[in-house]
Amino acid sequence: MNWYDLARGLHISAVIAWMAGMLYLPRLFAYHTETAPPGSEFDAHFKVWETKLLRIIVNPAMVLTFIFGGWLIYLDGQARGWGFLLTPWMLTKIAGIIFMSGWHGFLATSRKSFMRGERRHTAKFWRMTNELPFLVAIVMVLAVTTEF
Repeated sequence: MNWYDLARGLHISAVIAWMAGMLYLPRLFAYHTETAPPGSEFDAHFKVWETKLLRIIVNPAMVLTFIFGGWLIYLDGQARGWGFLLTPWMLTKIAGIIFMSGWHGFLATSRKSFMRGERRHTAKFWRMTNELPFLVAIVMVLAVTTEF
């Protein structure tokens, strides 16, 4: 069995799930902000949807992304030496990972604010920032696939 291909396939699958949740959660926040007054029945529904999305999809997908990514790093380090960690493409990917992790934390904190009935950002803010993870993912994928 080719362990590297298995690790890469599992990593990509986990990243897809993580990205899907990170793209959808801000959209839910935008709809929540503009259509569900605090304390309303609809507000309660949004809170359930947002919590389930974060806890059932986004958080586990992030953990699996890190596990399979770590496995890939280990396999790469064994095959070609650990110097690849300082190559421009890998440093670009690490910067992207730091951003994605921070964005994930920001979304989790924002969900907690919604749970308390706070609306710290407008629906416009959520729509404008919704695509940030996708833009960063494009840079990361191009860095990895071109190994610039």
